[in-house]
Amino acid sequence: MIYNENGQFKTSYKADQQIFTLSQDRAFMFCVLALVFVAVPLVASEYWLRAILIPFLILSLAAIGVNILVGYCGQISLGSGAFMAVGAYAAYNLQARIEGMPLVFSLLVGGLCATIVGVLFGIPSLRIKGLYLAVATLAAQFFVDWSFLRIRWFTNYSASGSVSVGNLQVFGLPIETPVQKYLLCLAILATFALMAKNLVRAAIGREWMAMRDMDVAAAVIGIRPVYAKLTAFAASSFIVGVAGALWGFIHLGSWEPAAFSVDRSFQLLFMVIIGGLGSIVGAFFGAAFIVLLPLLLSQLPMLFGVQIPVTLASHLEAMIFGALIVFFLIVEPHGLARMWATVKEKLRLWPFPH
Repeated sequence: MIYNENGQFKTSYKADQQIFTLSQDRAFMFCVLALVFVAVPLVASEYWLRAILIPFLILSLAAIGVNILVGYCGQISLGSGAFMAVGAYAAYNLQARIEGMPLVFSLLVGGLCATIVGVLFGIPSLRIKGLYLAVATLAAQFFVDWSFLRIRWFTNYSASGSVSVGNLQVFGLPIETPVQKYLLCLAILATFALMAKNLVRAAIGREWMAMRDMDVAAAVIGIRPVYAKLTAFAASSFIVGVAGALWGFIHLGSWEPAAFSVDRSFQLLFMVIIGGLGSIVGAFFGAAFIVLLPLLLSQLPMLFGVQIPVTLASHLEAMIFGALIVFFLIVEPHGLARMWATVKEKLRLWPFPH
């Protein structure tokens, strides 16, 4: 047997409520954590850390936040890029205006500011849903873009609208090298992923899923739509805001409002659809796909001796994204995460026929 769970009995309610109930799953997760925290920093090159791994970690964090709102609560949002921008600029203003402000505190306050904006633009969800809600959240994207372009106080009166950060430290330790930045992003991602997993398994997560499946029936059984929807917007915006601050501080270092345009919102939504709606693991799959696809499109033709222009590669990337979204919506609405779960189910029964 490759994946045998026979003989693993649960003798208490606490054991039954574990995130990883099987010893194989716990051992696998331990190996994954050891790999990403110890082995990867030792063997990964600077290019892989800067161009692939750090963006993957930050986008995974943002996708987790979007998945809480879209996948678990069923509230369509096209304003995720705006919430990332709020988190980034709020954290920047704290760092620029308050001497000696701790980096972690700035990141968290950036998330809190994004939470406030997210709840404000989530209020329409109490009356509208579906495409109408998507348009309302899209208004947040345009409003935030206009604010950071026109109100110069947010950019510390920068003439070009571009801002930059430097001399980052966490608890007195400098965050300068790619390995240090990678470990910081990884630690934050692991913490928030664990928190999100416990949230969706708790009572509030069940309320979100009840609102997603049938909001009228959820209200009949005593779930408050106001509380459920606004808490989903709050939790999602907080995580996305922290991801936006990391994107500006760690990945970019210097950015302007265009870094968090509507294209970023669509990209995060694509991650959730392709990775898997209503799945924490799906956020990682979707982020990996988004980060690795441009790299594969640029490297694959070279293996066959074919040179593709950059513009053509970007167009192919957009076409493939669109085709895959249609494919997953029709064939497998739950995305790559469901495919992974299917593989695990098959391994449980192997080598017996299904």
